Order: sequence, then structure tokens, then C-alpha cells
Amino acid sequence: MDYTVRLVSPALLLVVLLTTGQQQGGTPTRECWMSCQRHVVDPAQRARTCKSCLPGGRVDSWVQSLAGQRPIPRAPLVSAMKDPDWRVRWAAVRADARRQGITDRRALADWVLAAPVSSNLEACLTAARAAAESGASSANFLRAAGLRGANAAARVWGRRAAIREALELELYAEDLAVRSAALAHLAAFLGRTPARVVLDAMATRPERVDAVSASALKVVAGRGRTSVGRMLLEEARPAEEARINRLFAVYSRELEGMQPELTVADPLQRRRAVASLRVYGPLATRELERALGDSDRWIRRDAARALADAEGVPLRAAAERRLTSSDAARARPWLEAMAREKGCLAFFMATARDTALAASVRGAALAQLADCGEGARDRVASVEPFLTETQPLLRAGAVRALGGLTTRHPGVPEATARALRDGAPEVVSAALELLAAQRQTSWGDEAAVLLESDHASVRAAAAEALEQIGRASHVKALAGCLREDAEAPVRVAAAMALGRIGGAQAAAALSDAAARDPDAHVKHVSREALLRLGFGQ
Repeated sequence: MDYTVRLVSPALLLVVLLTTGQQQGGTPTRECWMSCQRHVVDPAQRARTCKSCLPGGRVDSWVQSLAGQRPIPRAPLVSAMKDPDWRVRWAAVRADARRQGITDRRALADWVLAAPVSSNLEACLTAARAAAESGASSANFLRAAGLRGANAAARVWGRRAAIREALELELYAEDLAVRSAALAHLAAFLGRTPARVVLDAMATRPERVDAVSASALKVVAGRGRTSVGRMLLEEARPAEEARINRLFAVYSRELEGMQPELTVADPLQRRRAVASLRVYGPLATRELERALGDSDRWIRRDAARALADAEGVPLRAAAERRLTSSDAARARPWLEAMAREKGCLAFFMATARDTALAASVRGAALAQLADCGEGARDRVASVEPFLTETQPLLRAGAVRALGGLTTRHPGVPEATARALRDGAPEVVSAALELLAAQRQTSWGDEAAVLLESDHASVRAAAAEALEQIGRASHVKALAGCLREDAEAPVRVAAAMALGRIGGAQAAAALSDAAARDPDAHVKHVSREALLRLGFGQ
């Protein structure tokens, strides 16, 4: 063991060893540590500087630590300008600029101009990547250094063939982070799109490595909030059809492998899978269209937004195109997605007033106002004309629109009472949903009476409302509903309400249903309700 390693504590060495990665280049902590050890020769200085790599330091963290010392030592910086990692070289240039009291870009220009053209590739490559990282061309990036900056930029551009070769080589590195950074930097340096860079590079690469560059393009697309499908379609040229199809084949295999994740029982896992589809854009249209019918509304919303992105249009434009259908189920995910968008109030009101649309779609648009954060103060006045509409679906939608308001909001209690007396089952059901959403316990008796409605949808809604606002006095009516109602969905709702209210009479009714109900789902829900009440295993 050499002298410099003996200066490091065993605990520190253990952390470094534990953070060693399996991928090319290791973890940033290890890379930082090895870089520091390589360039800082003085033992005492090394002990002070290299500890900045821990814990979780960036590869250039040690250079920043060195720049904080007084005086700033020059020898490690000169050495670091030859490091294989451009981030370390750029950090060393910035630290040397601080030492000299000049700007970063002036120091970079001086470095580019200091060496002969035949040996300044490291400096030129560093300048090209630093400029790309800042989102500027090398000419604009170095402009701040004055005349020397302009001369340095010319030298950098003069080495573009060598810079391109070096970065294209990194496009096929083992480390995905290295590949994606090289792609983004090369595209910015050449003033081309990342898709164009990949397609050009593929011309001299075998098909077996297509997945390597395809993965880098996917990372860059994700960072730019676009998709690989759209990027490739925008760059498509007839002569490159074969290369584009090669990339499409890579992404198609990835999408095929994602199918199990899109159909798992866990909605959070499905939502993560749908979110990962966005980067594929038009290539994932089939999967996103399928997700529009998911049972989870958050997944439906995410799928709608992703489809709008895939089409390259604003969400509102994509939604308006879908609303022309008379199918409210098809319109639902788009309305749900618009509920969280700026301008949702104007969009929903315009949709509700559009008499060319089906009443089901217009009513669904009104209902989504409950999730729209705009216009809450004037919500009752806005929907008042629809509360007296001749079409029940519009009245029902207007009632649901009040769901985001409190019972203290002027006009809400009156609208609720009027809806409960409405002759249309759709409107009464909407009023019961409103009672449940607002936890209006004072209306529990009215909800219990509606358990005897002639309409199954109203009876089910009444039972669901009592799950939230029911009391012990309502158990008898719910138990009778569980024993005698002819519709299984109504009995399921009654069982869930009894499981929440509890009590001996509720437990007896649930036990009887768990043993004797002819519907398997009713039995299952009754058993689950009994377990919640503490009965059974």
C-alpha cells in the first residue's frame, strides 16, 4: 500500500469501494475519487481535496473543492485539463479562470488558442461540449471572450470533423448517460436535430448496434419533452426509409415488452407504464388509445395528454376533435384531462352550450367543472341555466358541477334539494353523488327513502351515498336492500354501506349475504365488509 492511500481512513475507503458501479466508468463518486487521485499529487492537498467526492459527489466535485482553496494550486488544474472526462476539463478551466481573475469563457478561449491546431482537440472538444451544455453554439458561447473568443470559435469549428468523430464514437458507448450526453452535444454543436445525428451515424454502423443509439435518442427526446416517433417522422427522407424502419423496429420490440406492465392490477404501476409511453409518441398510439379506456381516471388523463403530444397539437385541439362523437365514454378521458388545464372553465362552458353535440357529451363537460379550478365563486350562476334544462343529462351534469363547492356556498343547498325531487333518475342519482361528495349527513334520511326508488340506478346511488353519510338508523333499510333488491349492483352498494356503518344488525345482514346471496360479487363484498367490522379471519 502506498503512502497516499495510508492517509485515507478505512471508513472512507470502504465508502469508495461500496460505491463502485458495474457499468462502464463506475459511479460518479468513484469516478470523482479516481480523477482526484490521478491529478492531485501532494498528499496533504489530496487528503483535503478528494474527500469532496463523498458522499455522492459529481465527477468534477474535487475540482470545485480545489478552486475554493487559497491560493488555488495550478499544477492539478493543468493536469486535469488532460482528463478523459470533459466535465473535469471544463471544471479545471473554470477554476483556472478564477485563479487568474478572468472569465470562464476567456480562459477557455486562451486554452483553445494556446496549443497548435494539431494537438488542441481536447480543448476544442471541451469548448464544443460546454457550449452545447449551455444551449448555445460554440461561436455564441465564446463571443463573450471578445476577439480571442471569435478566433477560438473558428478553431473549434475547424476541428469539427474530429469532434464529430469523437462524439459519434461515444454514441455507441456502453454507458447510456455517456451516449445520451454525446448525442445532445453533437446535435447542438452541428446545429442538427438529434434524430438527424443518429440517422447519419447509422449509415456507417451495423444494424446489430441500432438499439444502442436508439436508447440515447429516447433519453434526449424525454429531456426535450418530445418523442422519438415525432423526431424521426420530422426528419424522414425517402432515401432513409430503411434506417428509420430499423429504429422503428427497435422501439416496436420495446413496446411489445411493455405490454404486461400496461395490464397489471396495480393502477400505480399501470400509470408509470403509460407515462413511459410518452417518449415513443406516435409509435405508441395503439397502447395509448387502449389506456383511454382504463378504469383509473388518472391513467385516462395521462393517456389523453400523451396522445395530444404524439399528434403534435395542444390538448384542447385534440379534445375538441374527439368531442364530435356522440359517445360520452369516448369523450370522457379528454374532458377529464382538460379539467386540469388552464382555460378549463371556458372550454367546458363552450362545450356545454354547443347544441350540435350530444346531450351526454355536454352533460359530461358540465360535470367536469367540479374538477376545474377556475370560476368556483360564480359556479352556481354559471350552471343555473342548465339546472332547468329539458334534457335530464344536462341537468345531471349541472348538479355534478357543484361537487367542488361546499354546502355553505350560496345556491348549493337549494339546487341539491331541487335535484332530489327531480323526476329523472339521472338527476336524482347526480344529487345523491353530490350529497356523498360533500358529506351532507343531514340528508341521510332522504337518501334512505330513495332506497325504495323504482330505478335501480337511484337505489344504487342512494346506498353509495349512505356509505358516506349514513347512520345507525339507516342500517335497517340497507339490510332490507341487501336481502331483497333484485339488482346485484344495488346489493353490492348496500353491503359496502353496512360495512362502514357497522353494528350487530349490519353484521347479521352481511353474514347472511356472504353465505346465501346468488351473486358471487355480492358475496365477496359482504365477506370483505365483515372483515372490516372485525368478523372472520
